[in-house]
Amino acid sequence: MNKSLGKLSVLFELRSMLREMEHEVGLDTLTSMEMDVFLAAHALSGSAGEVVSSDEIRKHDLTAGIAQASYHRALRSLLTLGLLEKAEGYKSKHYLVRDDLAGS
Repeated sequence: MNKSLGKLSVLFELRSMLREMEHEVGLDTLTSMEMDVFLAAHALSGSAGEVVSSDEIRKHDLTAGIAQASYHRALRSLLTLGLLEKAEGYKSKHYLVRDDLAGS
């Protein structure tokens, strides 16, 4: 039982640090789905200016379990917030993580 309590304490500390970091970066107002879509796009983009497709984001482990309608709402929200941008030179479904956040 003590071992479980120790793990819960560590989990609590990690969760607290994560929330603090999200606040510092300005991502604390995102819903959990928006956060997962954004983090998946960031992970897939690799570097600033690298285009990522909607299909790639959708298939990422963080987003695979999100219902399609919810996924698209989160994606639209991230575009509206300016965290993702539509990539130039593509008809649709290709995005960039905002330059100032891509390397962070």
